[in-house]
Amino acid sequence: MAPQGRPPQVADVLIIGAGASGSVAAKHLAANGFSVVCLEQGGRVDNAEFWGNKPEWELMSQKRWHPNPNVRDLEQDYPVDTSESDVNPLMYSAVGGSTILYAAHWQRFMPSDFRVKTLDGVADDWPFTYEDLEPFYDQMDIEMGVSALNGDPAYPPGKASPLPPLPIGKIGMKAAEGMNRLGWHWWPAPNSIPSKPYGGRNQCVRWGTCLTGCPERAKASFDHTHWPDALRDGAVLITGARVREITLDAQNRANGATYIDRQGRERHQKAQTVIVCANGVGTPRLLQLSTSGRFPNGLANSSGLVGKNLMMHPYAAVTGYFDEPLESWLGPAGQTIQSMQFYETDKSRGFVRGAKWQVMPSGGPLGMRAAYGGKPLDEAWGANLHRNTRKVFGRAFEWGIIAEDLPDETNAVVLDPVLKDSDGIAAPKIIYKNSDNTKKMIDFHLERAKEAMLAAGAVDISTTPLMRDCGWHLMGTCRMGNDPERSVVDQHGRSHDVPNLFVYDGSVFVTSSGFNPTGTIAAVALRSVKHLIANRRDQQVAA
Repeated sequence: MAPQGRPPQVADVLIIGAGASGSVAAKHLAANGFSVVCLEQGGRVDNAEFWGNKPEWELMSQKRWHPNPNVRDLEQDYPVDTSESDVNPLMYSAVGGSTILYAAHWQRFMPSDFRVKTLDGVADDWPFTYEDLEPFYDQMDIEMGVSALNGDPAYPPGKASPLPPLPIGKIGMKAAEGMNRLGWHWWPAPNSIPSKPYGGRNQCVRWGTCLTGCPERAKASFDHTHWPDALRDGAVLITGARVREITLDAQNRANGATYIDRQGRERHQKAQTVIVCANGVGTPRLLQLSTSGRFPNGLANSSGLVGKNLMMHPYAAVTGYFDEPLESWLGPAGQTIQSMQFYETDKSRGFVRGAKWQVMPSGGPLGMRAAYGGKPLDEAWGANLHRNTRKVFGRAFEWGIIAEDLPDETNAVVLDPVLKDSDGIAAPKIIYKNSDNTKKMIDFHLERAKEAMLAAGAVDISTTPLMRDCGWHLMGTCRMGNDPERSVVDQHGRSHDVPNLFVYDGSVFVTSSGFNPTGTIAAVALRSVKHLIANRRDQQVAA
């Protein structure tokens, strides 16, 4: 596709990736007078392309809008070798990145998440605290139009969200009844989905198809929340650009990137500063592709940690079936209420850290999990379809469990020696195993979630332990820190090795928490880009 505007010969800043973090960077850099070029390998998606308001929706979710790029297999996707991984990474290449298909859970990490080493003796502490990040969380809530109820006792007191919460519906009320009987924590869940018209986006009408794109143009994907402002302020967006290598000048500073356009032509965009925002798989892949005499093992990889410590949030669920209508086809497709009852460490349980729960609807006749639950196809078709529909449709909901995934250097993104994308570039390979700590954590939480379902009055229960297609959250592969020997970038995303190379996406995370990470990815990116803007006069740049 043609660029949105004419790119300068040498941009002040080149951003690679137009997902959550790249969008935040582009909007704020352009607003502050920087010349910005963004290279995005996907295209722009029109909301009319989504099938959520059409009868074929559940069929289309099996292929065109499937979150696994190996299943979807579109031109802009690159293949991923998962033969040595317990979990499939889920992502989407487009302007807006994976927020095109995310459920729009808009979580903040807990204060304890930034101090895991201090509190629990595992992993490492982040180089900043919850209190340091809080003002950036507040600003991102406004930029995204978050709908939430202030006052959740699990968090420190803070500013109210810009919009009231979405209705928790009958499923939220039923789940809350069970939690109240047990005396367990629950709270209406925050979502980046507007409960009222906001920022040019429509009010949510509860299609319940968020995971395959919002046909209502309500959900806060970054193509709607940030790119209109960035383009208005002069940022240049080049789509269909598959980046092959970040290049260096004679002083080993980043001076741009080489990419291949959709006509197969190799091009080069020059820049004084480069920010990589290609997600926790794409970013380490690109850095490992960018070798040189100075960096034979990959750009910015003197620590040897590029690609290491991959975290993907193992996910499990308990579904309860009820003898009463619960309208459980209504959206949002993500969370209605959440619980942090078992979030903090209790070592008497036999593991450290914990998990966040959320109530999610069971969806339409095929069920929300039909598209990527990994179950046999015949369970959702033929006689089983009719049997399951009578049992489930409108009468079930899910307690989903997001388990904190501790960093492990053996969980990694590497370059596959054989598999290549359609442009002949080495594809990533995922090496990832669920830890014993994760397995113990999941077992514990599944049992507690069953208790919650029974307390709510469920007449039948099914469990889905450790799904394979659950790797929405890609974190940790270019971790931040103060020690260059134990981290790839500093607390503001700047490479320890290359002073004008930055990483802003979830790959910089030190730990994963048990929360959906997009809100924290955006807040960390905002903190980083504001630091870059404030210190622009001191920034080293390419010659």
